[in-house]
Amino acid sequence: MKSEWVTIPLGDVLTLQRGHDLPTQNRLSGEIPILGSSGITGFHNEAKATGPGVTVGRSGNSMGEISYSDKDFWPLNTALYVTDFKGNDPKFLYYLLQTIDFDQFNSGSAQKSLNRNAVYPFEVEIPKSRAEQERISSVLSSLEEKVGVNQKINQTLEQMAQAIFKSWFVDFEPVKAKIAALEAGGSEEDALLAAMQVISGKGEAELTRLQTEQPEQYAKLRTTAELFPSAMQDSELGEIPEGWNPSTVGHEFDVTMGQSPPGDTYNEEGEGAPFFQGRRDFGERFPSNRVYCSAPKRMANEGDTLLSVRAPVGDTNIALTNCCIGRGLAALRHKSQSSSFTYYSVKQLGKELASYDSEGTVFGSINQKNLKALSVIKPCAQLVGAFDNYAGSLDKTIFTKSKESQTLKQTRDTLLPKLLSGELIINSPADSEEIL
Repeated sequence: MKSEWVTIPLGDVLTLQRGHDLPTQNRLSGEIPILGSSGITGFHNEAKATGPGVTVGRSGNSMGEISYSDKDFWPLNTALYVTDFKGNDPKFLYYLLQTIDFDQFNSGSAQKSLNRNAVYPFEVEIPKSRAEQERISSVLSSLEEKVGVNQKINQTLEQMAQAIFKSWFVDFEPVKAKIAALEAGGSEEDALLAAMQVISGKGEAELTRLQTEQPEQYAKLRTTAELFPSAMQDSELGEIPEGWNPSTVGHEFDVTMGQSPPGDTYNEEGEGAPFFQGRRDFGERFPSNRVYCSAPKRMANEGDTLLSVRAPVGDTNIALTNCCIGRGLAALRHKSQSSSFTYYSVKQLGKELASYDSEGTVFGSINQKNLKALSVIKPCAQLVGAFDNYAGSLDKTIFTKSKESQTLKQTRDTLLPKLLSGELIINSPADSEEIL
C-alpha cells in the first residue's frame, strides 16, 4: 500500500563518502573493478569498498551518473560512494538515485561538482518495507539482466563474424591451406578439401558426414572454398592472394562525410531525420535517437557503417534508418552494397584510423582525403557475396537482439519512475511476474 511509504531526507537513507586516489601507475592487474565518475574505468588487485556498492559521479559531465557493483570495488575520487545503506536494499537505492536530478546540487562553476552535504537534505519517498524495496529492484534488475544476456550474445556473434573476416581477408587462411596441401603433394581436390576444413572448422570425417546429412550446406561450403585462389602474389601491400588487388577506401567504398546543419534545425520532438553529430550518439552497435534535424545537410542510408572521424577516430556503429550525420561522422558503404562486409572492413581498419587520434590541433581527426587514401585489399566480388551470406545471418540475429534490448530498456525507463514513486505498487512476486 502507498501508505506504507515514507518521505525522508536522503541523508537518513544512506551515507556517502568521497572515493580514493589511485594513480594510473599504481594500478595492478586484477579483477577488482575501479569505479569512477562514469562507471568502471579499469580493474585493480585491491578493493577499497565492500560490495554490493553504489557510486555517484561527483565531477564533470558525468556528475550524477549512478553505477552499481555486485562485488568489492575501488571507488575513485571522481565519485562518491555509499558506505552505509542504513538497512535499505542497495539495488533499490541504486535505482532510486537514478530518479534524482543531481544538476540541482551543482556547486561548481567552470566544471560541475557535487558535494555530498548538499544532497543529504533532499527528500525522497521510499517503502518502509525492505521486502517491497527488494521486489521493486527485482523487477528492474530482471529487465537489465535480459539486456545483459542479449549484449553477451551479440558480442559473441560479432566476434565470430570478425574472426571469419580476419581468416578470409587478412590472414588468408583458406588460401594458405590450399597452398600447403599442394606443396605436400596433394591434388587440387585435396587443396579444396583443406580450404573447406579451414572455412568450416570441421575435420575430414565431419565434412564427410556433412556431405551425407546436409548435402546443400556441403555444396555451399564447397562453392565458397572454390572462390579462394591456391597461390599468393607480391603487391605493394605485401603478399596477397593471386587475382586480388591492392586498392583504397575511396575506390572500394562510397564515402559520405558528415556536415552539421544549423543549430536552429535541431529538435527532440522527432521532427525530421534522426541526427547523429558524433561518437556520443553511438551505442554498442547502433546509435540512439537523441536529436532530430528538420533540415539535414548530409545523409547516411540504412545499413551504412557510421565512422567517428573526430576524437576518438575509428569508433563504428551501423545506421538503423536513413539519418542525418554531423561533422563528427562519416558514412561508408562498400560498392557491393554489402552492409556486413562494409562494417567488418571498417572495423579492421582500426589501427590505421587510431593513428589519426593525434593528428588534430586540439583533438584527433581524419579528413576525407586521408580516409579515402587508406589502403585496403580488393577480393573477388563473389567472395564478398559469400562473406555477406555467412556474416549477414549473424548480423541479423544481432539486430534482432538489439531491438529486443531497446524494448526492454524502454520498459525499464517507463517502470522506473512509477515504481520508485509508488505509483505502481508491487505487493507480491506474482505482481512482479505480471509486470514482466
